[in-house]
Amino acid sequence: MARTVARREFLKRTALGLGAAAAGPSLFPASSMAQSINRPDYEGPNVIIVRFGGGVRRLETIDEQHTYSPYFLKELCPRGVLFNNMSIDHFEGVDTSHGQGTLYILTGKYDKFKDIEDKFLGSRFESKVPTLFEYMRSAYNIPDHQTLIINGEDRTDEEFYSFSNHHLFGAEFKSNTLSLYRFKVFLLRKQIEEGRLPEKELNEKRKELKQLESLDYRLAQTVHSPEIDSFWTDWRNHYGDSGFVNPRGDRLLTQLSTWAIKKLRPKLMMINYNDPDYVHWGDASFYTRGIQIIDQGLERLIEVVEADEEYRDNTIFAIIPDCGRDSNRAMAVPYQHHFNSKSAHEIFGLFFGPGIAKNQVVDSPVDQINVAATIGQCMGIQTGFTEGDVLNQVFV
Repeated sequence: MARTVARREFLKRTALGLGAAAAGPSLFPASSMAQSINRPDYEGPNVIIVRFGGGVRRLETIDEQHTYSPYFLKELCPRGVLFNNMSIDHFEGVDTSHGQGTLYILTGKYDKFKDIEDKFLGSRFESKVPTLFEYMRSAYNIPDHQTLIINGEDRTDEEFYSFSNHHLFGAEFKSNTLSLYRFKVFLLRKQIEEGRLPEKELNEKRKELKQLESLDYRLAQTVHSPEIDSFWTDWRNHYGDSGFVNPRGDRLLTQLSTWAIKKLRPKLMMINYNDPDYVHWGDASFYTRGIQIIDQGLERLIEVVEADEEYRDNTIFAIIPDCGRDSNRAMAVPYQHHFNSKSAHEIFGLFFGPGIAKNQVVDSPVDQINVAATIGQCMGIQTGFTEGDVLNQVFV
């Protein structure tokens, strides 16, 4: 009972702008480890951000006559507040793609991002302002393994979104990342360390590891985490070394997320679903099937959360697409999103959980960069470098 009362009081204070960050932790983080030890423990709700990713249109998701995500629309939307007129701004330099949309959600700021190596269609971006993970860890005493990004196996560029290059935040307050890429790095290191392979195969493993590590130079800045190592050890024991047994695509992300809830107990987690983007191969069914797989993943996530005493009635979900998709039927490859079309900017957002209004639909225009400030309000943290406003319709 005491825990329930404390949680309700936290949510009440947060909704009024009086959360723990307003009362104690500063907007600007302590720079020394000694100061960081004095951060208060986090007692607010868990937050799970779901990037309904790969670019999805409103028509195939929140339109009752055409949806491929019936669980999301019919079961989850009535639990909270649906913003059916959310959009990505049209001003110059704002791209409608996956990495950009992810960072708009995480930072609450539009920016013109450029690949750090200037690669064509590259999306290894470094945010100039803090992410929600950095705000949270600078305000509260939370280890990085309890702030997680769950990434797809072929989206190694998105390994970069765990922290910004802002001089007041950065790697000290980063999130950790779970992805097949991270598991492969872990596995290769373990196989080399174990020394059980023939010399020729061992040398091949060393070359493969060097190549994988080169994809993300920021791995060198990652502090060793025994909790993450334990997670991957359990994963290896369960699925083996081959990679042929574990799920793939967005089903893999659902499995990683549910394992994370059970084993790592995250306070803030972002799941970057992306299967609808396979439509770039040219078949419209790849897009609609991808939406269905995300919908099934959401159902599984809710099952796991509701079966867990510490997460049930103490977890807020925010579900937002990274971008929309083109509605031009004349395109040779359907459902593009790179051409700045109107429908590529048209998305939606759903919030539900403790302290959130229920069965509400907001028709008025809102912006994708409002999401970060709203999540900050939910968690009781100041998000001083965001440019979006809090979506006050969310709160009871």
